[in-house]
Amino acid sequence: MKAPRVTLDQWRTLQAVVDHGGFAQAAEALHRSQSSVSYTVARMQEQLGVPLLRIDGRKAVLTEAGSVLLRRSRQLLKQASQLEELAHHMEQGWEAEVRLVVDAAYPTTRLVQALTEFMPQSRGCRIRLREEVLSGVEEVLLEGIADLAISGLNIPAHLGAGLGTVEFVAVAHPEHSLHRLQRELNFQDLESQMQVVIRDSGRAQPRDSGWLGAEHRWTVGSLATAATFVRNGLGFAWLPRHQIERELKEGSLKPLPLNQGGNRFHPFYMYQSRERQLGPASQILVNLIKKHGTGQGLS
Repeated sequence: MKAPRVTLDQWRTLQAVVDHGGFAQAAEALHRSQSSVSYTVARMQEQLGVPLLRIDGRKAVLTEAGSVLLRRSRQLLKQASQLEELAHHMEQGWEAEVRLVVDAAYPTTRLVQALTEFMPQSRGCRIRLREEVLSGVEEVLLEGIADLAISGLNIPAHLGAGLGTVEFVAVAHPEHSLHRLQRELNFQDLESQMQVVIRDSGRAQPRDSGWLGAEHRWTVGSLATAATFVRNGLGFAWLPRHQIERELKEGSLKPLPLNQGGNRFHPFYMYQSRERQLGPASQILVNLIKKHGTGQGLS
């Protein structure tokens, strides 16, 4: 890529001329001579090959091209300032990036609340968010690919901070054969039916969490796909209540009247990498996730 011919200082000078209403005023604001400011702008126009200003009476006015370029340059200078600020924060130990892996069953609304509150405090720190299922979260953390992890599993050799529970509800389409029995259901009733199971994204030791052992099952890659299958009558499943609240209210999904186990409450935990010391940005994020995650359960 060709090196830019115009410097940030030149763009800053042009902005000063426009914002302060002329060369003399810009020179005073920048603590430079008027001739230096005039030369800088003239040199810019020569380097770009495009007229940026025209003289209207005693006032310098932007040309159409100058107006477009000035608008873009404001973003350029803002980004350069943010870059320098980020470098300053990094020098003080502030992270440029925090890698967060989250189990797909964890309520997104709670995560959004934490991230929304984090952004004004981030000082340019970027969050790299990754979604996994079951042991996939554990693998990413243990492989050192994540700094923080939210999982419903107990991860060996790691201490997890509790984030409350997530309720899973056994559901099926209202016209499903299980609902047509019109009675309380037991384990034997489910055994012969098609169950929709979420595929564990882990590679080393994937788990069939929630599977009842029946021969007939759909194994899908996401909770959204599982909900679609069940909503269309292709089986039953335990799904997070917070993800199917609308379908339950509309009646397109209906809880199964099980004699036990129809509602499962799974605790979730926040884990920290043992490979990397948490910096100030990570610690702020941890506290916010705990703040919005703990309480009377997540639903």
